Amino acid sequence: MDYFFGLCIGGLTRGSIYALLALGYTMVYGIIRLINFAHGEIYMIGAFTALIAATVMNQFALPAPAVFFLALTLAVLVAACYGVSVDSIAYRPLRSAPRLAPLISAIGMSLFLQNYVMLTQTANFIPFPQIVPEFPFLAPVKQIINSTQLVILAVTAAAMGVFTVLVRKTKLGRAMRATAEDRTMAMLCGVNVNRVIAFTFAVGSAIAALGGTLISAHTGQINFTIGLIAGIKAFVAAVLGGIGSIPGAVLGSFILGATESFASGYISSDYEDAFAFILLILILVIKPAGLLGRNVKEKV
Repeated sequence: MDYFFGLCIGGLTRGSIYALLALGYTMVYGIIRLINFAHGEIYMIGAFTALIAATVMNQFALPAPAVFFLALTLAVLVAACYGVSVDSIAYRPLRSAPRLAPLISAIGMSLFLQNYVMLTQTANFIPFPQIVPEFPFLAPVKQIINSTQLVILAVTAAAMGVFTVLVRKTKLGRAMRATAEDRTMAMLCGVNVNRVIAFTFAVGSAIAALGGTLISAHTGQINFTIGLIAGIKAFVAAVLGGIGSIPGAVLGSFILGATESFASGYISSDYEDAFAFILLILILVIKPAGLLGRNVKEKV
């Protein structure tokens, strides 16, 4: 029974990380109908920022909670700046270009950021410092859930709550929803569309940095390629739930996380990726728009 509950917690942990990444994909797609293939690299840069910040702060013997909070904050701020920069450099000049142009630009930006981090850091795996404090009350159930997993679940829940309030209750959130619904009409109503899109990139990148930092703290290591496979899986989760649907991205992420966890636990960890993509194929065959997506008719 402990093994089963451990797999459940593992699935929730994976799903939480995928959800933090998938939100960025679905937000950007919902507003500009573009898949930001550099999003996984922003996730990776956020994790490296936390690594550098934690390494520096550990030299001053700061308490673990302070290191965790400051490293996470710096990762979020730096990733948000990178997200806005990526939009300004790679996407904004191509707003009116054929859709293939920004797609190629997104792939190019992804490769550039990967190699940039590889050259400025290292191509090898680096140990990630322990920044999550140990919770003594978890000692009796350590076989089921550890401190890092609990923090991942708590931070994800908090981030989802703040994000929901931001989108549903604030002026910027209304502007984001208006831009996603009809960009031209939003402009006619006085919405600064470029500012809204930049804000969307900033928010999505900040949330991705949370995921990158937390999963690196959980695994205990980091590499410049961690954003590649995580980005692909988060994209799969977003498509699984219905690309452009925020609830769908979250639902798809947790389904994907649970599938991987139970497949690796009861079958083989060698096939967890295969099962994730088999699940995606089945969903798309049965419901091409995704679980919570809407079929949209386009005039041709």
